[in-house]
Amino acid sequence: MTFEEKLQEYAKVAIKIGVRLRKGQKLQISCPIECVEFGRVLAKQGYDAGASDVIMDFHDEVSNLIRYENAPDSAFETYPNYNVVKSNELLDEDVAFIAIAATNPELLKSVDVKRISTWNKVSSTAMSRRRNALMKNENKWLVVTAPTKVIAKKIFPNATDDEAVKLQWDAIFKAVRVDNGDGVANWEQHIQNLKKYVNFLNDNKFKTLHYTTKDGATDLTIELPKEHIWAGGGDTTTKDEYFCANLPTEEVYTMPHKNKVNGIVKNSKPFNYNGNLIDGFTLTFKDGKIVDFTADTGYDVLKEMLTMDDGASYLGEVALVPNDSPISNSNLTYFNTLFDENASCHLAFGKAYPTNLINGSSMTDKQLEEKGANMSLIHEDFMIGSPDLDILGTTYDGKEIQIFKNGNFTF
Repeated sequence: MTFEEKLQEYAKVAIKIGVRLRKGQKLQISCPIECVEFGRVLAKQGYDAGASDVIMDFHDEVSNLIRYENAPDSAFETYPNYNVVKSNELLDEDVAFIAIAATNPELLKSVDVKRISTWNKVSSTAMSRRRNALMKNENKWLVVTAPTKVIAKKIFPNATDDEAVKLQWDAIFKAVRVDNGDGVANWEQHIQNLKKYVNFLNDNKFKTLHYTTKDGATDLTIELPKEHIWAGGGDTTTKDEYFCANLPTEEVYTMPHKNKVNGIVKNSKPFNYNGNLIDGFTLTFKDGKIVDFTADTGYDVLKEMLTMDDGASYLGEVALVPNDSPISNSNLTYFNTLFDENASCHLAFGKAYPTNLINGSSMTDKQLEEKGANMSLIHEDFMIGSPDLDILGTTYDGKEIQIFKNGNFTF
């Protein structure tokens, strides 16, 4: 296949498998200006699928950096209401959302972390309806990526700019299963394969998961809510429409009980948090809360994130990804959570997905909390998987089952 054929196939998979756009539905594409060409291909595929309109939402992270470095403090203390109004109108119109995630992982390393934290809290609070709606699957949504020269050079530092971009495209095409053959058919099969893991985990009704590594750096026990649900490969909206929120995806995931996580865990890949890298960190949990932490890189950024609100220092997601999977086997670090989380078992700071509880999408925040779900302004995934990770599951009837051995599923 030529590059153009793979690009078109990637966009087709995003439209037909990702948001599964229906005829007459509107589509919004959030697109960094560096990824404009891919954004345009997505837009054309959207119209080909019958979109009634495609709304392009371009943004420029370099302009964002200029704002952080030059705007007065007051610019970060309030969030424009017109953005909230626009967002709410799109939600009300049942628009499908695609976001192209391609953030320079070191863009904001010179910016005062308190300024970043203030803006993150203000904007997250103002846009809480959108976050809650998407986490409850009220609208179909999708996250994809495309190369930028900065990120490509970070992944392939010994290549020229153009070579690095080409190499990143090749890696993306392979990860999203469009490098050889019918991408849509490949994804339909992949989704069915992930459902086998989902069904096994749901059928066994695990109470706890015990994570260990041979070096002792990770020794963590996570208890799951009694009414938890595992998901993977895709999900269903509140309007009963199936979609797949991440391309690529290799994970199956559920929620931990907010107050029942104990032990220590060490990250295994760098964590890109809004233009800052956090790496070499360990977290110590007691009764669900992070009570101590260290970090070789990004300590102050991690500290600010964990104090964003009361729920930021608790977990909202537990996800299983085999070490023997396409993205992991590429032996690349993408400095992009969408890809790195699908190469590694991961956890998430902050808010839990209501969809990981029986009837969770119809519950109030209070009802969700009573069931063990964490509430927060953030939801940030970080990677903990490794070739020596073991996970022992204990069911609610006391049966022990080895779920992971040496980084991979045992079933």
